[in-house]
Amino acid sequence: MLNRYDPLREMLAIRNTMERLLEGAVTGTPALQPATLGLALDIAESENEYVVKASLPGINLNDVEITYSNNTLTIKGEVREEQELEEARYHLRERCYGSFARSITLPAGVESEKIEANYEAGVLTLHLPKAEEIKPKKIAIKAGDVHKVIEAGVVSKN
Repeated sequence: MLNRYDPLREMLAIRNTMERLLEGAVTGTPALQPATLGLALDIAESENEYVVKASLPGINLNDVEITYSNNTLTIKGEVREEQELEEARYHLRERCYGSFARSITLPAGVESEKIEANYEAGVLTLHLPKAEEIKPKKIAIKAGDVHKVIEAGVVSKN
């Protein structure tokens, strides 16, 4: 269904949003709910390993648990709420508190006993070395008594 642009409808939507914001400022209750607690990840792959980076700013590392099982990496934890100030009147409150969990399935096997985790400047970095059996290998081809490794190339015709 195609909707035509209606400037009056747009103005009413803006007015309703402003009313909710102002109502929250007057009553002290937040008009807009904060975003849900999520875990941002970057996952990169090289020939020898997977590297996973997770943003965990301000999180106590004692509240974080990392597990690896059946090609699935799970990072879970909890962001604990700070004690509210009794006399404080919040103008804005967007920081999320509570538990979080994120699981990702890696496409190939990992040597789980060699996984390393580092935490620096709010970023958790995991190095997951690939299992030897899944690393790419060059295959030598025997041709009579000569051993050669054949590489692909472009053949030109004269």
